[in-house]
Amino acid sequence: MGRDDKKGRSNNKDSLPQTPKNLKIKPNEIQEEFAKEFEELNKTAPKVKRK
Repeated sequence: MGRDDKKGRSNNKDSLPQTPKNLKIKPNEIQEEFAKEFEELNKTAPKVKRK
C-alpha cells in the first residue's frame, strides 16, 4: 500500500506484470485449460491394479 492514500484505479489491475504475454490465459479459456491438464495427468498416471 502506498503512502499517498490513492483511491483511484490501478493501471496494473487487469495485468499480470511478471507473466510473459505468451503464457497468459484468457479468463474465458481457463476451464478448457484445466480440462487439458487433468486429461494429461490421467494419461501419464500409472494404472493401479486392484486385487
